[in-house]
Amino acid sequence: MSEKYQYDVLYLGSGHGAFDGAIPLAASGKRVGLIEEDKVGGTCPNRGCNAKITLDNPVQLLRHQERMNGIVNGNLSIDWTKSVEHEHEVIDGLPDMISGLLTSSNAEIITGRGKFIDEHTIEVNGKNYTSDKIVISTGQRPHRLDVPGKEFAHDSTDFMNLTKLPQKIVIIGGGYISMEFATIANAVGSDVTVLLHHKKALRKFNQEYVRQILADLDDRGVNFIDNAEVNSFEKDGDHFKVSYNGEESLTTDWILDATGRIPNVENIGLDTVGVEYNDNGIEVNEHLQTSVDNIYASGDVLDKIEPKLTPTAIFESTYLTQLFTGQTEKAINYPAIPTVVFTSPQIAEVGITPNEAAEDDQYTVKTNHLPDAWFRQVDKELLGDNTLIYNYKGELVGASEISDQAVDAINVLLPAIEFKFTAEQLGRIVHLFPSLASDTWSQI
Repeated sequence: MSEKYQYDVLYLGSGHGAFDGAIPLAASGKRVGLIEEDKVGGTCPNRGCNAKITLDNPVQLLRHQERMNGIVNGNLSIDWTKSVEHEHEVIDGLPDMISGLLTSSNAEIITGRGKFIDEHTIEVNGKNYTSDKIVISTGQRPHRLDVPGKEFAHDSTDFMNLTKLPQKIVIIGGGYISMEFATIANAVGSDVTVLLHHKKALRKFNQEYVRQILADLDDRGVNFIDNAEVNSFEKDGDHFKVSYNGEESLTTDWILDATGRIPNVENIGLDTVGVEYNDNGIEVNEHLQTSVDNIYASGDVLDKIEPKLTPTAIFESTYLTQLFTGQTEKAINYPAIPTVVFTSPQIAEVGITPNEAAEDDQYTVKTNHLPDAWFRQVDKELLGDNTLIYNYKGELVGASEISDQAVDAINVLLPAIEFKFTAEQLGRIVHLFPSLASDTWSQI
């Protein structure tokens, strides 16, 4: 690293694509800085994963008691106000905690909005900061529909900060956020309508399982409207009107725009320095290097085929630390990265998908109806299936599951998929019994 610059590595952004790698990098003796205009830690700790899972946890408890009704009796309900208070008890201290980890490792936090001046210089609040290498980790933000009255719609952060849940909610979109928040709002007691742009939701997931999720939510009172082209929002007394498909409309108390997320690539000087990007994010090579040699990128701002998830960003950030400290010169080699939708039940998957397997005869597919497994009968799981995918060698290469314990089940299978365990190696893994891990492993 050159002594002519203030920093060896300067991160634009402080989310998981930055701080997970910046902490060990600074601890190794490198001069490290992070530029952040908002809360340290980025989306996941402050307005994403951590907040969402805290709000989802009471729903899981409600579902469990529902299944066990008659054995565990009671009329349970979720106090939304208390749930949001608990959410903030969980997340409000995270920025200070992360800041403490950074500063204790001798990384410097620079507060303000950063913009490239040249390939080695970022300007923040009128002051220039120079670095040998720069990592862009600006993440994504909610996409917003550009229709008349768009100011009346809200995003996912607004939803998680509501101190009182509206009686009627309209959610626009069919992705993670839409399905997860529809599940939560419905469980708390709101009247929820979801407008889908097409007929499908969660399009990247096993559609057989998605249909089960939609059917369950429909049974619980969530109203789905397919092929809805939103035209406008407008104030209607104490309520709001959502117009769609030209002449159709409905009235609601609150509107959630959950039409996806877009990369934060604007107004940070990428064009000034020649960093190439597109609508999906910043373009990088196999070393996460941009079109400018000393500028790299990590996290959700990347244009990539890997899932734009926290674990992916962490892996990329720590890879760059290894690259910058000379621990590796190799291209990034992504592991099997699982993904999940926190509906009730959940859908989780990893590796080769059922759709991919159906298009290639080298794969063998095995399915299990999980309520038939004795362990799933312990807490009366009624909805549950998994799909296990094997290559021509008989190695497990993919798994997809819908169940109330899908997250833990897929996590159990990860080592077998990542390391291509042989039958002998599979037999060497002995889990605690009885347990979900033992039951899941026995299905391989």
